[in-house]
Amino acid sequence: MTALRFRLLALLAAMLSAPAVAAAGWNLDSLMQRLAANAGGRVQFEETRHLAILDQPLRATGELVYIAPARLERHTETPVRESMVLDGDTLTLTREARTHTLSLRDYPEAAALIDSIRATLAGDLAALQRTYAVSLAGSEQAWTLDLLPADPQVAQVVLRITIRGSGAVVRGVDILQADGDRSSMKIAPPDAK
Repeated sequence: MTALRFRLLALLAAMLSAPAVAAAGWNLDSLMQRLAANAGGRVQFEETRHLAILDQPLRATGELVYIAPARLERHTETPVRESMVLDGDTLTLTREARTHTLSLRDYPEAAALIDSIRATLAGDLAALQRTYAVSLAGSEQAWTLDLLPADPQVAQVVLRITIRGSGAVVRGVDILQADGDRSSMKIAPPDAK
């Protein structure tokens, strides 16, 4: 189930992008305000995953969709076509004409991670800080948001999430898992191929 948790986290974390919102100064509160203004959208992704059990990294490309407040989609085009759709607390996985539906209530550790990511998407810093130690570095033009699990159950799955962006647009998400596996996702608008 660790692979599913990792993929859920990667999907959710990667969906961060938001329209610009005027802010008096650049800080964590102003970033959260911009994220709170996010109604959703579509982006292209290119992900590289390094897994301890494999000699070579896995590469995937596709599209991510976020519809505020609770619908997230990951449509992978390469190396295989698959779809992961999270709508509320229901996750639907489709691959090779097979569909599996899961309730996040049955996976409390994954649900805790997803709730933390949803707090980020919603710009809800207080909710985010219930699970993560949150820090922002850099400038408005090139920022890095680090999420370090404060919850021991979450820390059993992920050690760090690093989200990179510019202004109100997320450009990448890096995830380091507790087992040493890691992923790096580059995000671009749909027309920036």
